[in-house]
Amino acid sequence: MTLRRALIYFTREATLNLLRSWKISLLAILTITVSLFLGGVFLLVTSNLGRAVSRWQAESRLVIYLDPDSDEAARQRLREMLERAPWVEAQELITAAEARRRFVAAFPSLAELLDGWSDEPLPPSIEVRLDGRDAGSAAVGRWLESLRDEPAVAMIDDDRDWLAQLETVVLVLRALGAILGLVLLATAMFTIASVIRLTAYLYRDEIAVMRMVGATEFFIRGPFYVEGLLQGLTGGLLAVGGLAFAHALLLRRVEGTVIATLLARDFLPPGMLVALVALGGLAGLIGAVASLRREDLKRDDED
Repeated sequence: MTLRRALIYFTREATLNLLRSWKISLLAILTITVSLFLGGVFLLVTSNLGRAVSRWQAESRLVIYLDPDSDEAARQRLREMLERAPWVEAQELITAAEARRRFVAAFPSLAELLDGWSDEPLPPSIEVRLDGRDAGSAAVGRWLESLRDEPAVAMIDDDRDWLAQLETVVLVLRALGAILGLVLLATAMFTIASVIRLTAYLYRDEIAVMRMVGATEFFIRGPFYVEGLLQGLTGGLLAVGGLAFAHALLLRRVEGTVIATLLARDFLPPGMLVALVALGGLAGLIGAVASLRREDLKRDDED
């Protein structure tokens, strides 16, 4: 028998086995569907968070609040330091009056807090946009420390601090997703292995006859391997479909919110979706292989 005819035979027999024992097969498929769906959720969240962090790093900026008591010479020295730095893309001086205008525009309900002061309550500042490629470098960190020692500087608001914390959160979520995914996949493989093992036990008499007439182990095991593969691929396709539906539903409910921007702005690329389906098929195949060890089949024949 040629390989092509063998594969057709394996697929036909595997499909018949799935239909005959559809209840236990459905259990295995649902198990791997849930496993891959939860893994896909973690992948979707962390990929969107990672992209958001990358975008914010590309738009990194500093706000250098100036000491109101500093003289013009100290401020000019500070501006020259900013101009010489190769990672500074642009700088903009924000006067105290402009700072008041921005505060009132952003927080109109708090505008009355700025009334009644003899001097401007908000300090002038310099907004600095950094090159995102250099924003996280050690050289920029040392440069910032030198800026803090300048007499014209009262305080520096650095975006890099919370971006670094957010990067740590993304790494933790990815690690948790990987651990959870491995545990759930192991559970799914065990379930598929149990289902395939039960199916093989139900056909033990037929397997014994096939072995007696000279059928090879590959020919005997092939339908069960394909059955596990089909269960895994079906579970992967269902997981991807469920993930796409959940993503679309979430976007409709939270469109335009911070949640949509951070967690569900972009769906997984096609390559990742194909990888999820392939992972399901691989898990099903591994479960089938693990369930049909030679010594176990021989023991079943003897029983």
